[in-house]
Amino acid sequence: MNNTNNRIIKTFAGITLSLTIAFSAVLLPSAQPVSAATASKSSVADNVISTGKKYLGVRYQFGAPAGRTDVFDCSSFTQYVFKKNGVKLPRTSRQQAKVGSYVPKSQIRAGDLVFSDTNRDGIINHVGIYMGNGKVIHTYKVGVGVTISNFKGSSWERNFVTARRVI
Repeated sequence: MNNTNNRIIKTFAGITLSLTIAFSAVLLPSAQPVSAATASKSSVADNVISTGKKYLGVRYQFGAPAGRTDVFDCSSFTQYVFKKNGVKLPRTSRQQAKVGSYVPKSQIRAGDLVFSDTNRDGIINHVGIYMGNGKVIHTYKVGVGVTISNFKGSSWERNFVTARRVI
């Protein structure tokens, strides 16, 4: 009878332990998937680009004052568009090139800031917003204004200095 009691106790303990493990896994809070954070950043990037598109054709003016929307230069444009989406940027392209985190050119994605030295004098003088698919939204020239351009193969890519992720 002692042997039968031991078997019953061991069987009961095994079943109890198995059920405890099974139910504890169900009750544990599930971890937030990594893709949720990426999706959130992606939606901010989409919103930044969408905001930028609202200003297509707005004329270019070098040194355009911050906060105006009737004229932009490259960095007042990026500053304004990101501010509308909750991201504060400094005023100039050189200052903007120091915020956020560095991104190698091979890893840029939609919403990243891309910086160029189009004068080829070693000084950053241009910033745009990478849209993905080899495109950038920016403003750079009187008569063109805010526009979407090819980044891949362009002078902005050839004179690329750095990219920054601020989202």
